[in-house]
Amino acid sequence: MIASFQEMQLGPELLQVIDELAYAAPTPIQAAAIPSLLAGKDVMGQAQTGTGKTAAFALPILQRLDMEAGGVQALVVTPTRELANQVAQAIHVYGRQRRVRVLPVYGGQSYDRQIRRLRRGVDVVVGTPGRLLDLIRKQELDLSTVRYVVLDEADEMLSMGFIEDIEAILDETPQTRQTALFSATLPARIRQLGERYLQTPEAITTSAEQITVAAITQRYYLVHESDKLAALSRLLETEATANVLIFTRTRVRAADLAADLTARGFQAEALHGDMGQAARETTMQRFRQSKVNVLVATDVAARGLDIDDVSHVINYDIPWDAESYVHRIGRTGRAGKAGAAITLVTPRERRQLRNVEAYTHVPVVRTPLPSSEAIEAQRAEHLVDRLAEQVAVGDYVNERVFVTQLVEAGCDPLDIAAAALQLVQQAETHYPLEPIVEVSDRAPARRERRSSTRGGERRGPRAARGREQGMARLVFNLGRTSGIRPGDVVGWIANEADVPGRAVGAITIEAGQTVVDVSDKHVAQVLKKLAHSHLRGQPVHLRPLES
Repeated sequence: MIASFQEMQLGPELLQVIDELAYAAPTPIQAAAIPSLLAGKDVMGQAQTGTGKTAAFALPILQRLDMEAGGVQALVVTPTRELANQVAQAIHVYGRQRRVRVLPVYGGQSYDRQIRRLRRGVDVVVGTPGRLLDLIRKQELDLSTVRYVVLDEADEMLSMGFIEDIEAILDETPQTRQTALFSATLPARIRQLGERYLQTPEAITTSAEQITVAAITQRYYLVHESDKLAALSRLLETEATANVLIFTRTRVRAADLAADLTARGFQAEALHGDMGQAARETTMQRFRQSKVNVLVATDVAARGLDIDDVSHVINYDIPWDAESYVHRIGRTGRAGKAGAAITLVTPRERRQLRNVEAYTHVPVVRTPLPSSEAIEAQRAEHLVDRLAEQVAVGDYVNERVFVTQLVEAGCDPLDIAAAALQLVQQAETHYPLEPIVEVSDRAPARRERRSSTRGGERRGPRAARGREQGMARLVFNLGRTSGIRPGDVVGWIANEADVPGRAVGAITIEAGQTVVDVSDKHVAQVLKKLAHSHLRGQPVHLRPLES
């Protein structure tokens, strides 16, 4: 095992930066990957975020860059704009002594700004698949000079439906390139990608995660999407929780959920890729010290977190694949402690839950949500317990003076105690319990009816149904034949229009078009920001669907 960076034949500029960053010794993934990449080999690495993976591929690239050459020399593909920003910032820091020019590109940013930077010249491009393809098709991103390609968080890109985009991007690069693929898990589709695009890669596995989910209590609650927040609030109030880690699909959704929970009186904060390292570390420290006991994060933001005292992992959004589920819930039940994994499942997501059970060979038990009556009874019980504790302490000399005065004035001591309790209850800040519509576990999927318009043309299934209350219906020109998936639509609207993921409702993808419901509150912003946008590299014409 290589014990120091000095043993790796890195240049003095990189060693100086490593010394300034106080990196004492290479992590296992760095010790294994850096020598292979410096030797020009392709690498397929299995490692979690937080293990030093970015430095493992960035340092060899920076070492081998030809600063006299023109064009883009290195390309890093990431699943999200948060990760693209993180990786670009890291490469900028590592390469500052060599004055390396790094550009992150992703949706939600101005095309003009990115195009101007590309035209001025950059050495390394870090980007998300959709925006990279857009720039390629606009003939603004030329990859013919690329010598190094990195696919980061490949399994995450698979779960988001980006594999075809990645293949299209790789086809634009020279076959002589050196390629590194890093992934927390290696499902069959990722292995196939590696076999096609990597040349006799060196396989590196630093920490194969054990599937020990049998030791974790797993259960799920079947709820409508609109009832998720109310259901989560009930669970957080009734569960015996210590530190809770909640997973959502998108950064915006994580931030919104943390804010909603805080408004309900829970100590919650979000962890996302837009946070600086100092802010991230502060949040983690507060979580470890239980100053904040609810942390809401995405898979990408939470990867690599070193936390041993998580009592509950809650999947607010069930992950797209079973391996991600195992990776999430493996954060509880550590060091011999009990752990619980809770998943909120909508009727449409029951198949994903069955895939999880088939993969883990462990049943996930459906459990009824706590009733309003049970929660009210628990609140009363907690109040009585607190009162009993205060009586045991006995530190209420001044208050006894008031009680004595009331008794002398003719009040009954029991009435005094009851009135005092009533005042305490009125001062409690419990959030009002919201009604939750029960979902039948045996209810069959509703068959959609097709209806005719006046002109005899048939509408798609979703177009024929009434929209949910508070939602507006939009339609755009891409559908199944364009390779559109539900995850593409949610990510496109949430990221490009900068709206909460929950603002996106029902989605129906037809052959040549897609119909999507968007909350009335956000529909104007969505139409404005997505008026001249692209999805999976194709121009989108978005408009309201006429009733």
